[in-house]
Amino acid sequence: MRPPSLSAFCCIAVMWVASPAGSAPVAPVETPMSSVRHDAVFKVPGGAPDWMVVTGDSVWVSDYPAGAIHRLDPRTNTIAATIPIGKAPCSGIAAGFGSIWVPVCSTHSLARVDINTNKVAGHLPYGPADSEGGIATGAGSIWMLTDKAGTLSRINPATGSVAARIKVPSGSFSCAYGDGAVWVTSTEHNQLVRVDPATNSVTGVAATGSKPRFLTIGGGSVWTLNQGDGTITRVSSANVAVLATIDAKLAGTGGEIAWGEGAVWATLFKVPVSRIDPAANRVSHRWTGPGGDSIRLGFGSVWLTDLKGHEIWRIAAPQLQR
Repeated sequence: MRPPSLSAFCCIAVMWVASPAGSAPVAPVETPMSSVRHDAVFKVPGGAPDWMVVTGDSVWVSDYPAGAIHRLDPRTNTIAATIPIGKAPCSGIAAGFGSIWVPVCSTHSLARVDINTNKVAGHLPYGPADSEGGIATGAGSIWMLTDKAGTLSRINPATGSVAARIKVPSGSFSCAYGDGAVWVTSTEHNQLVRVDPATNSVTGVAATGSKPRFLTIGGGSVWTLNQGDGTITRVSSANVAVLATIDAKLAGTGGEIAWGEGAVWATLFKVPVSRIDPAANRVSHRWTGPGGDSIRLGFGSVWLTDLKGHEIWRIAAPQLQR
């Protein structure tokens, strides 16, 4: 996600896994993406569907060139609303407190969209540290990295004010909330840090592969995509210990990683879907071909953006549970 270059939009990884010493690598099963049946295709002509977030009744998708977000209705498989946000929504999308929160690069602000009215309720004067990052909600707050020096801003959704500014490693751009903590990746320092919302302080640090950026939480772990060397680092959310380093052989910007349906899922241009088995710490299956860039799980489905094809795809999860 490095607008406006489509080749650098969004976040991710596929995993090729490290094998026990003395054994041959276990390669994932590969299947053409063309063999997968789509339950629904949402077309956004001229747009570039990117970051996604799932709420109780919708899937929300950020669209940088359209200057908008799209609300998808999983009951009818239609675009229920397209909401203008302002030029260049970027750096993630999050849900919480009756709102959708969208960083806007052009105005260096944070847009708040009312879920009930599908209208922008206002813009807060806080912008993201980088166009390629992430935002989170949890512990009664919105969390966003707001400068490249390493400031994690904790924003009160009721007042719109910054309740705390927490020092984290410089070059941190993405964060996620889960398992009682805020997790932040430092692309500059090759680290994942744990922030305790009770004390607004860093309470754990783990070394990752090179240039971690995007991350997901699930299975008692935090999973980071390391763009510098193409690995994925699995870190225990209980004690911030590194549990596994998976050699994905997919270094570079772009893509995304997500948790759902008992697995880790990754996407990248030309490798739209990879399913990672958390029990074995390896890619069990991957689908290759056109498509990919952002991925989420919800409503029994895998939701996948085809940024270059200007579409969002809905695929029944059992199709990909192999």
